[in-house]
Amino acid sequence: MSFKFKVLVFGDGGVGKTTLINRYLTGLFAQGTITIGVDFHIKTVEIEGKKVTLQIWDFAGEDRFRFLLPSYAKGANGVIFMFDITRYTSLNSVNEWLDVFKNSFKEDEVEEVPMIIVGGKLDLNERRTISRSDAENIASEFQFYDYLECSSKTGENVEEIFNKIARFMMEKARFI
Repeated sequence: MSFKFKVLVFGDGGVGKTTLINRYLTGLFAQGTITIGVDFHIKTVEIEGKKVTLQIWDFAGEDRFRFLLPSYAKGANGVIFMFDITRYTSLNSVNEWLDVFKNSFKEDEVEEVPMIIVGGKLDLNERRTISRSDAENIASEFQFYDYLECSSKTGENVEEIFNKIARFMMEKARFI
């Protein structure tokens, strides 16, 4: 038996969304990648012996592309909100991004979508401006299922992010 889930990845421009996705898909670090509008990828993984196909939607973070999110968010099964641990403003915008996302759903539907928050650029920890505890507080305040930190450069926690969101979606759908 196989399952298919739509996962949205969004956050401010330059936080590392596309780099994270590319690292997850290819195992390679490609610095300086840019998304114009929206990009779409597919990867099949195994969760508890079940085949799971992830449709990964990568949204450009610049303001001029935000209008695209509501139309593509429809039918989403999971969300990864990403920020840069070295740029406090990228975490401050979580409320704006979630408002844009939530506007594409009926009020009772949005609570059915598992969301995780990811602090990127962990390899730049010495330049951190957002403490882990501040990020965990935001995750709790906005009712994210989990908070993780990663480095697309080193690969740290990249697989774990997508495995966790896949597991949360499987649990929400009562497949595991």
